[in-house]
Amino acid sequence: MFIRPILTAAATLAAGAAAAQTEMPFALDWKFEGPAAPYFVAIDEGYFADAGLEVEITAGQGSLDAIPKVATGAFPVGFADINSLIKFLDQNPGAPVTAVMMVYDKPPFAVVGRKSQGVEAPKDLEGRVLGAPPPDGAWAQFPIFAAENDLDMEAITVEPVGFPTREPMLAEGEVDAVTGFSFSSFLNLVRLGVPEDDISTILMADHGVQLYGNAIIVNTDFAEENPELVSGFLSAVAQGWTDAIADPAAAIESLIERNPAADAELEQRRLQLAIDANVVTDWTRANGMGVIDPARMAEALEQIKLTYEFQSPPQAALYFTDDYLPEGGFPLE
Repeated sequence: MFIRPILTAAATLAAGAAAAQTEMPFALDWKFEGPAAPYFVAIDEGYFADAGLEVEITAGQGSLDAIPKVATGAFPVGFADINSLIKFLDQNPGAPVTAVMMVYDKPPFAVVGRKSQGVEAPKDLEGRVLGAPPPDGAWAQFPIFAAENDLDMEAITVEPVGFPTREPMLAEGEVDAVTGFSFSSFLNLVRLGVPEDDISTILMADHGVQLYGNAIIVNTDFAEENPELVSGFLSAVAQGWTDAIADPAAAIESLIERNPAADAELEQRRLQLAIDANVVTDWTRANGMGVIDPARMAEALEQIKLTYEFQSPPQAALYFTDDYLPEGGFPLE
């Protein structure tokens, strides 16, 4: 379905014979910004090639975007919000997609506001205008955040906004806060000239939300037929992240090659924010990158029940498998 042998000139010259690699297109959740750099490092350092893979990375339009792409077989692998995946699988039982590697152990779901407009804590949202893009992963989890913090939703005016207009509207004072990924919305506001000391970043994970964040997802039909390719892909991803953690500046060079218009300094800072807040956590330091805590996943499923009515009893095994990970996950050092 996805396997198309490619003759690589370098391998032919070196070995004097045809060497085949497997195309494995990868659907990202978002644009080519700082947190995407590790995947380009894995290309540039040959980690994917060493695993026998030819990987082309495609930008996305939100953290839900990759799920149908992978479920329909358009892509064998993607990067998406696991909570949205859980709901998708409940609504589409038997769809051939699951998560196989947790990347954002601490999710970047956030409410980002302006202190000058009175938003510094969850309760401050009451009586104010919240800008929220309908496909946004953070907005998808906002009902749980609201329930955990006893927010009166009738007292919050929710304004549907587009991704391109979200931060500009906040910068112009047209809304008082927005939902988004912490590292994206914060730095987008900085780029628009909003003073950093006027920006409040309310991370949902710091206010009662036990959910996980974005994970590598796979088409399960592909994975069952090609388990070694999936394991190789995940290993290459882990190597890319390890390199990026060790040398963020070098990782951003790989990103800028694909997005020359990006501000390298800004994107390095965005990458560092993701590393510090979402990827390198107490759990991943102790247990490795990629694996999850079954007890925490059980808590997360209970939280999802607060605002979502499951059609069938939730089963963690439907949404995540560690079958393609090494035991103990990938060490980050």
